[in-house]
Amino acid sequence: MTHEFKHLVHVAHTHIEKGGEVVMATVVALEGSSYRRPGVRMLLLDDGQIVGAVSGGCVEKEIQRQAESVFKNKRTKMMTYDGRYRLGCEGIIYILIEPFITSAEMCKQLENHFTHRRSFSIVSYFDKAIGEFEDMGSQLELEQGKFSFSGIPVISPVSAKETFRQEMPPCFKLFIFGAEHDAVTLCKMASSLGWEVTIIASPDESKTIDFFPGATHFLTPLPEEIPMSGIDQESAIVLMSHSFSKDLKALISFQNAKPAYFGLLGPKKRRERLFNDFMELYPDARIDFLEEMHGPAGLNIGAESAEEIAISIISEILSCIRKQTPMALRDKAGRIHA
Repeated sequence: MTHEFKHLVHVAHTHIEKGGEVVMATVVALEGSSYRRPGVRMLLLDDGQIVGAVSGGCVEKEIQRQAESVFKNKRTKMMTYDGRYRLGCEGIIYILIEPFITSAEMCKQLENHFTHRRSFSIVSYFDKAIGEFEDMGSQLELEQGKFSFSGIPVISPVSAKETFRQEMPPCFKLFIFGAEHDAVTLCKMASSLGWEVTIIASPDESKTIDFFPGATHFLTPLPEEIPMSGIDQESAIVLMSHSFSKDLKALISFQNAKPAYFGLLGPKKRRERLFNDFMELYPDARIDFLEEMHGPAGLNIGAESAEEIAISIISEILSCIRKQTPMALRDKAGRIHA
């Protein structure tokens, strides 16, 4: 959810700098099941715009109506929405609606966390009672300080009966080694999820970042100069250059990387040949590096087109980082989000 919050802060700060006012709505608790889990947020601007969503679309109008008093009175408000009677989700969601004020210092420190891939926390203090409150609300907890959403002094946890703490990891990153059409498609789909996409192309490619909609960075390093910075447990690598020699050189460069997911495009025979050549060059390389490789990359959904292959790869990445075994939801026991 980090990328969603990042976008909301950007929209809010831009609107506030123009003299507008903003209200933030956060799902802080849930009883039963719902379309989305606690921690999801949406912005309401004083010009009537809504940015983001906390449900499939049924709750937003009610939140907008409830937010009118927050704009007027500048007081935090709690509301509930019982989906058992209106959504069919069999759950009750608790939503904290509060003024959202972004300062230049808060945005500066937050951007520093995004740039240097540092985690941070958002803590909400609330009561499940419906109504307006002066001593409840949310605050950002950054390395250099705490910033309350409403701008009032930092809220004491003693003042509320309930606490919702959300840990916000760095935005997920995808490193794509390759610059062909399927890499463009994967980049576009991954960026639509809010992932930060870095394209790593061979120096002989006649491409630029403009060729990859949604890409954050475009690099053309020599094989031995491929940067390892930023590759962590909140990132994935996919080799898809369509060149055996280029993929081998990339494999050599990435051998010490430890991403959450490492995928290789192409059939099993190509993978085995690639691994054999790699081991001949580096017989002392760690075995788990190759054992953890997902090759061929993607889930078996019968993908054929570039778009379908991208869906297959993204689905496998999600299943890995969420630690889920792919299966039909109709066969899953219990809650969808459990």
